[in-house]
Amino acid sequence: MADRLLDVKGLNCPLPILKARKALQDVPAGGTLEVLATDPGTVRDFAAFCRTTGHALVEQGEAGGIFRFVIRRQG
Repeated sequence: MADRLLDVKGLNCPLPILKARKALQDVPAGGTLEVLATDPGTVRDFAAFCRTTGHALVEQGEAGGIFRFVIRRQG
C-alpha cells in the first residue's frame, strides 16, 4: 500500500502532474505515492515526469478507464 493516495480523476494535463509534484513533497524519501487519473495523456506524462525528476515509476496500469501509477520518491 502506498504512503499517500492522490485522486486526480477528471483532471486534464497539466493538473495531474502538478498535483503529484506537490503531493510528493509530503511523502518521505523512499515512500510511495499512488495516483489515480482518467486522462490518457498521463501515461506519457508520468513516465516523462519520473525520468526528469529522478523519482521511480514502480507500477502503472489501467482498469475501466482509470489509470493507476505508483511513484517512489527518491531521497
